[in-house]
Amino acid sequence: MSQVVVVSGGGTGIGFATARHFAQRGAQVAIVGRRADVLAHAAEQIGNAFPDAPGVAPLVADLAVPEQVEAIVRTLTARFPTVDAIVNAAGGHVLRQSPPDAYADGLAGVARRWTDNFRKNTLSAVLLTEALLPHLRQPGGRIVFLSSIAAFRGSGVGCYGASKAALHPYTADLAKALGPKGVTVNTVAPGFVADTAFFGAALSDAQRKDKVAESLNGRAGTPDDIANTIGWLVSPDALHVTGQVIQVNGGAERSR
Repeated sequence: MSQVVVVSGGGTGIGFATARHFAQRGAQVAIVGRRADVLAHAAEQIGNAFPDAPGVAPLVADLAVPEQVEAIVRTLTARFPTVDAIVNAAGGHVLRQSPPDAYADGLAGVARRWTDNFRKNTLSAVLLTEALLPHLRQPGGRIVFLSSIAAFRGSGVGCYGASKAALHPYTADLAKALGPKGVTVNTVAPGFVADTAFFGAALSDAQRKDKVAESLNGRAGTPDDIANTIGWLVSPDALHVTGQVIQVNGGAERSR
């Protein structure tokens, strides 16, 4: 039987590349997101690219809303009682994705910026993971979170990097709890990844050049760079890798 892989944020960017990666490997993939049209288009694209793959199931939900998460998990597990891997790729920088006047001045604006980033990047991953844990294959299950280089160096506004960094201790705690059950839990922290909506028009040509210059190999990352790393973590080759935060940024941010 094919692997069952759930990818949040699977309609675009890194999530789409990850869903495509697993479909190419013959997995049954479920992609989760808020926009039905985007998910349907992504599922169609992947299906056309790999007609012999089991297929891609789009599931629409706001993953920061518990009732919506419960609903898609019921739908998913009615068809696939056991899930092999959970890839939490949904998220984003709410300040970049909102109009300039979307947030009020003063403490009310600060509270909303922090809360919205936390819901989008932390809570969404936690709720989907916790909802699927009873259905995750044991032993052999895999959980992967998507963090960011901003979790190590900040993002200039605090709230985005902090919301991604919150996934790191959650990764450690889950890995400790699930290790005896044969489940691995890891986080991938990308740097500058071109061809994603996250950066998109938000950067000028000069800013893009500066970000590429930070890498030691002289190029921007690609969604496939991240998808391939996630694919390795889910594979049997990474059986002994758990509780880790793996940076994929061309050496732009280095840890020891």
